[in-house]
Amino acid sequence: MTKFPVKGGGLAVAALLLNALVWGVSWWPFKILESQGLHPLWATALIYGLSLCVVFTLRPQALRGWKQHPWLWLLLLSSGLTNVGFNWAVTIGDVVRVVLLFYLMPAWSILIAWWLLGEKPTRMAGLRLILALTGVAIVLKRPDIPWPVPESTADGLALMGGFCFALTNALLLKLHDSPEPARMLAMFGGGALMATCTGLAGVGLGTITPLPEVSLAWAPHLLALSMAFLIGNLALQYGAAKLSAQTTALVMLSEILFASLSSVWLGNSQLSVQTLWGGSLIVCAAILSIWPNSRHT
Repeated sequence: MTKFPVKGGGLAVAALLLNALVWGVSWWPFKILESQGLHPLWATALIYGLSLCVVFTLRPQALRGWKQHPWLWLLLLSSGLTNVGFNWAVTIGDVVRVVLLFYLMPAWSILIAWWLLGEKPTRMAGLRLILALTGVAIVLKRPDIPWPVPESTADGLALMGGFCFALTNALLLKLHDSPEPARMLAMFGGGALMATCTGLAGVGLGTITPLPEVSLAWAPHLLALSMAFLIGNLALQYGAAKLSAQTTALVMLSEILFASLSSVWLGNSQLSVQTLWGGSLIVCAAILSIWPNSRHT
């Protein structure tokens, strides 16, 4: 049976499942907020800005430890870009397609864990990488294009977000001995900072509408979503810091299930045969990621 690398593995898995649920259904409130005039980048900036205020209120010592753990700056960048990529992509693209491309993450995690954690890829890891890349190629390929390349902004954002999410998970494992408040500050600060910077750049280029005035139409949805993301990110930090990068990637696959079922049920996605075939290979690659941690008793 599966053995977790640390005590409390079952609770860590439950925490990751909670985070996956929050992310898996977050596309719905983001679409509601956009329909009410709030761009997903501004929604992300406000959500994490509110969370950042909570962190400083409850953990005023959050700035401690940054000199001793410079990798926190990379965590700030990666976690922020994860949110920019995913939240924007699920708002403007097909939810199932976006989530599948985002979950090339297990393939990215193989390369990132090799570089960051010194986990040299095995033959099984190479097989997973080939399966995942083949699945992504199938999802992206269209009859009217010669190569399987991203065909929309949502595709590119999903792939970027998945890479940054894999990097975030590896960094949480690498920084497991850093102060928890410092990690919280990095993740919430990154979400607020990167979304704000991207939003301002978009406004300057004329591609994103400016931040609107506070409206009672979207403020309650924003507060509820902010609380959900706060709880979900705390759960991710707890789970990812206690499990291996491969196990984290596997458990987080449940987000595909949550997102797919909710989006198809609410009529925001359609499952084509091509998407199902490519998605199956991506999921198989991620499931195989538990192989190094499996033993039969």
